Amino acid sequence: MRPLKNLCKTRTNRIIIQHTFMKGFNKEVKIGIAGIAALLLLIYGINYLKGVSLFKPSNFFYVQFEDINGLAKSSPVFADGFKVGIVSDLQYDYIHPGNVIAEIDVDPSLRIPKGSTAELQADLLGAVKLNLLLSNNPREKLNYGDTISGSVNAGALGKAAAMIPTLEKMLPKLDSIMVSLNKILSDPAIPATLHNVESLTASLNNNSKQLERIMHNDIPQLTGKLHEISDNFSVISGNLKQIDYAATMNKVDQTLANVQQITEKLERQDNTVGLLLNDPSLYNNLNQTAVNAANLLNDLQNHPKRYVHFSIFGKKEKDDKH
Repeated sequence: MRPLKNLCKTRTNRIIIQHTFMKGFNKEVKIGIAGIAALLLLIYGINYLKGVSLFKPSNFFYVQFEDINGLAKSSPVFADGFKVGIVSDLQYDYIHPGNVIAEIDVDPSLRIPKGSTAELQADLLGAVKLNLLLSNNPREKLNYGDTISGSVNAGALGKAAAMIPTLEKMLPKLDSIMVSLNKILSDPAIPATLHNVESLTASLNNNSKQLERIMHNDIPQLTGKLHEISDNFSVISGNLKQIDYAATMNKVDQTLANVQQITEKLERQDNTVGLLLNDPSLYNNLNQTAVNAANLLNDLQNHPKRYVHFSIFGKKEKDDKH
């Protein structure tokens, strides 16, 4: 009995030891697996924040620059304003000094036509992005691993920097302009001119008010009068339409014919008026008769006794002889 009892105790201890070992082993394995998963998640999170996808195939192209202008790894790559990839690596071209090669990882669905270029552009905060300038070439495309020519777009900041030398040259001229401007502003005539301008402005304002008053008051009255005149013209036009122009013109023609006949008779000498106008002898006789009549009247006034004989007693006196 004792050996069987000892055997049972030994087997029980072995099971207990094995269970204890397995329990400890399972705990360590779980901790290790959890640590590995956390590490993988950390790596994935870091690369996700950088824009690197661990579960997509990489499609690399190379872009050659003479100056990367502050471009860094994980910088975004854009095409037509849309993010299509990132800068995965930067290498100095030791074979061709003076050049830097940027390795870019783009979306597999992006098709880059042959003849496309790239440029670097910096924003106001200094962040640099890489823009792919896709060419219009629907037939040919670049293969993975091909090299794209790159350049630097200075942007607004670059243009401002390029203007600095010009501004430095302009500073002396600006200084002289400011001195001349100060002299002009210190002229005592300037306040008087400003006062005149103010007076002119007030006068213009007053004239504007008067014009507005005229527009509101006088213009409607004038418009009413113009309407009345227009109505009168309409009445006159209606009256003119009622005139028999043919009969009127016939009367005018008849009157002109009569005037022509009178004129012809005045030019002939077979009538009294024609003789008076055309015969000078008649005019001279009439003129002589008028002169004689005038002399007779003068003589009658000066010597009335020659023509009138009057006596109270009936005695006839002899005429005076002069």
